[in-house]
Amino acid sequence: MATEMSGTASDSVQCPVCSKDFTSDAINGHLDVCLLKSNADGGPPMKKFCSEVSPKIASGEHRDSVPSASSGVFSMFHGNKEKSSHQNDTSASCPNKQADGSAVNKGVKRSFPVQIQTAPRYSGPQNANDGQTLNATPNLSLRSLLTSNKPLAEILRPNTLEDYFGQSKVVGEQTLLRSLLDCQEIPSLILWGPPGCGKTTLAHIIASNSKKKGTARFVQLSATSASTADVREVIKQAQNELRLFKRRTILFIDEIHRFNKSQQDTFLPHVECGTVTLIGATTENPSFQVNAALLSRCRVLVLEKLSVEAMGSILGRAVAALGITVLEQDQANPEWPDHQADSNEPKVYIEQKALDTITYLCDGDARTGLNSLQLAVQAQVSLIRPGVTGPGGSTQEILVTEEHIKEGLQRSHILYDKAGEEHFNCVSALHKSMRGSHENAALYWLGRMLEGGEDPLYVARRLVRFASEDVGLADPFALPQAVSTFQACHFIGMPECEVILAQCVTYLSRAAKSIDVYMAYNNVKACLRNHKGPLPPVPLHLRNAPTRLMKQLGYAKGYKYNPAFSVPVEQQYLPEDLQGIDFFTWTPSEG
Repeated sequence: MATEMSGTASDSVQCPVCSKDFTSDAINGHLDVCLLKSNADGGPPMKKFCSEVSPKIASGEHRDSVPSASSGVFSMFHGNKEKSSHQNDTSASCPNKQADGSAVNKGVKRSFPVQIQTAPRYSGPQNANDGQTLNATPNLSLRSLLTSNKPLAEILRPNTLEDYFGQSKVVGEQTLLRSLLDCQEIPSLILWGPPGCGKTTLAHIIASNSKKKGTARFVQLSATSASTADVREVIKQAQNELRLFKRRTILFIDEIHRFNKSQQDTFLPHVECGTVTLIGATTENPSFQVNAALLSRCRVLVLEKLSVEAMGSILGRAVAALGITVLEQDQANPEWPDHQADSNEPKVYIEQKALDTITYLCDGDARTGLNSLQLAVQAQVSLIRPGVTGPGGSTQEILVTEEHIKEGLQRSHILYDKAGEEHFNCVSALHKSMRGSHENAALYWLGRMLEGGEDPLYVARRLVRFASEDVGLADPFALPQAVSTFQACHFIGMPECEVILAQCVTYLSRAAKSIDVYMAYNNVKACLRNHKGPLPPVPLHLRNAPTRLMKQLGYAKGYKYNPAFSVPVEQQYLPEDLQGIDFFTWTPSEG
């Protein structure tokens, strides 16, 4: 009898919906009834946490009142022993295992690279004076924060729109997206903007708002490491979540432009039917990098480079969270904040000029700004030995200056992608500045390109083109100047050739402009493309006659050799249908 009871206990399986125990023979029938009852009650079962479940199970309280466990992926029937160990795991995982612990899908040879984030616990109202919300444990010391293996930009990533700075045109008050966020109607989005402008942060804020309402789960993938099989697995899980728990899935794809066209096609039917809400982040122009069919199913939000004011607000939030005192230029005797007056941590001060230096040198990249602040402060804190006090037993003091910040940044952070959107933007600005004879602007855009790492020969080739397209016959020496510039850059290379490019850019900017040749040739192309029927033949007198047969056919007959005449020669050079046309003044018809 004891043996029979032992075997029954070991075969006991816990229902993933109501958490009751059943035998292996009875679990299938019970699950059908339990799921139907759950759907009839108007929604999915509530989540439960380990701390809430374990005491009630141990005390034998009503198990129907205990919310069911929920992980990032719907896990099939777990045994009691495995269920208990799974609940002790504080992070949401993707086990997909049976009761004996063996993997359901044995064809998978590597771990599933999906990050599923649990909803953050509400820690009460924030201080109205500083408005800071830390995505980290509030009790961490300054040294612990600065020596963490996570960058400061990740530790201080905001969870609410109130702490999200610099994108008021997109998520400000009275905007369309803000209204959709408030009513939990999140459309599929493509977030396009430069690095560090807040694309990933905005996606996390959207997910956080949705998870607080319990209406969606959040799954994050990176196109740099995920495969098509990973995407299909997430979509399969999203279908199960929607069918069983009536819960939507927000799928965030970072660097979505890294997916090729066929991989992007995987999302199409599931975004169309609403199985997943897709949020893609990209630094490249989605018109060129995102499939047109997928682009039509998403709303594109253009995030701008962060302004100096926005960067100041972000850095102010960071120093307030770290408990660092900002020294104004005229502040001689600063007072340490009360919340660290009795702390064993060293007192850290930072000059306002140092913060201003970060705001101007990080080029609107919040990630660069925060991590530069962390690097500068961390370098100074590391010089202080733990447990060592100042004179008279006082707390040691650290001052972060402007020189410390510049040492960490080394030079200005210039945003320039030689193969991306910024490349074409700067080339266009250079070309239009020279066309407008604005030599200072032309030199500025030239410097932006060269200092950003552009190939000088590419710039020289563009100058050769400009010499004919925009200067043309107004200054016949412009083309030799540009060609000589290309040859000189090829000979000596960077950085010596930069002054040669600057000379040519200045010359072309000051030169007289004429687009007569450029427009005339465009008219010739339009004439050829708009011609209906066969193209007219070359007149016989303009043809060469190297053979007797060709002479007999009339080739070269009547041609007047111009050098043999002392006066201008009158003869036809255009086909009969085009006699009298002037391509320099002719306007092609639209038909």
